[in-house]
Amino acid sequence: MGETKEEEKHDEVVEEVVKIFVENNLYVKLEKYKWKVREVEFLKVIIISEGIKMEKEKIREVLN
Repeated sequence: MGETKEEEKHDEVVEEVVKIFVENNLYVKLEKYKWKVREVEFLKVIIISEGIKMEKEKIREVLN
């Protein structure tokens, strides 16, 4: 299964950012990061391309 145009554009942007880092003597340990994820958990919320949602466990805590 091939990449979508959106994924290809994202890859180009990431490559350009890494290139700028290197040009400015800034470095990123690439192995420390997750790449091409659809959602990210941050401060008990889940961030997705459509917006932000709460973790199910946190919703249960609020309701109880």
